[in-house]
Amino acid sequence: MRWRDLRRSSNVRDLRGRRAGLGIPLSIGRGKGGLGVILLLVIAAIIGGPELVSQLLGGGAVGTGGQRPAAPAAGDEDGAFTAAILGSTEDVWGALFADANSAYVPPELTLFDGAVQSACGYASSAVGPFYCPADSRVYLDTAFFDDLARMGGPGDFAQAYVIGHEIGHHIQNLTGTAAEVRDAQARAGGGSSANPLQVAMELQADCYAGVWAHHANRRDSVLEPGDVDEGLAAAEAIGDDRLQRNAGRRVTPDSFTHGSSEQRREWLLRGLESGDPGACDTFR
Repeated sequence: MRWRDLRRSSNVRDLRGRRAGLGIPLSIGRGKGGLGVILLLVIAAIIGGPELVSQLLGGGAVGTGGQRPAAPAAGDEDGAFTAAILGSTEDVWGALFADANSAYVPPELTLFDGAVQSACGYASSAVGPFYCPADSRVYLDTAFFDDLARMGGPGDFAQAYVIGHEIGHHIQNLTGTAAEVRDAQARAGGGSSANPLQVAMELQADCYAGVWAHHANRRDSVLEPGDVDEGLAAAEAIGDDRLQRNAGRRVTPDSFTHGSSEQRREWLLRGLESGDPGACDTFR
């Protein structure tokens, strides 16, 4: 994939190397428990200052100091790649929203390792990349790219597809689709009855990732021979049926949350071929 000449986004914040907040519950009241918490916070303030206190209270990553964390450092390959792909999504979706007489508000993308505190709660790397609608941020531990390669989805375009998918969730947030789906899931009572709606959400994000790649290639000729196959292989690698099978479990479609390998491949390809967000109606 030809990504090195792409514009780098300034909306990447780098929390790698910083430990996420521990999220100790603050329960100050009568009794020894409250006094113990106060004493702990006083000691933390003396030893580590306000940053350690913030960490103990789950107030974010250590070292932010309440200010915007640094962008990826020069020479950081993962950081440069992420910023380039994010910049491309901003350019593509900015133009598509403008064509629809709307304004695109880009998300931030947070790089972390191990675990992170978001407005959607505390999350470890085990959950994989995710989008938090509460703070309009994408969260990514780039170690996931190694996991993806081991699962059968190697390559830089496979990695770009992952970022494009999470940006797809941001598009759903901006257009109101995410809120509509949450309301419908609540009316359905949650659980397995709400799963088909979640699958449709994820497949639409796959399609939106394809829409981005279609226009990125038209704008900047980013795709090289084999890239599309990389992306489709990655989509198949993280299909619910394959993940269940690889984990030694019985394939149970009623429990799917992201769609089968075939579905994920199909919707990514549909976006790639059409370049039309309107072709991504997975809810019909």
